[in-house]
Amino acid sequence: MGKADILDAVSDLSLADRSEILARLLQLEAADDLRGPSASERQLLDEELEDYRANPEPGSPWKAVEARLRRGT
Repeated sequence: MGKADILDAVSDLSLADRSEILARLLQLEAADDLRGPSASERQLLDEELEDYRANPEPGSPWKAVEARLRRGT
């Protein structure tokens, strides 16, 4: 059963069944949040941290960015 089939079938379920499915989906989402970043996300974060440590001030302060945006430059 594919995602489209599942989505079509959900509309035929009772409110109680949809509520049960929603609760389970929310549990799954919470479990994903607790796992933290994936291996590829951790690698990207580590690379960004290394870049930051090598050059901690490559950007502009927010006040300067905001001023440029307000001037339209």
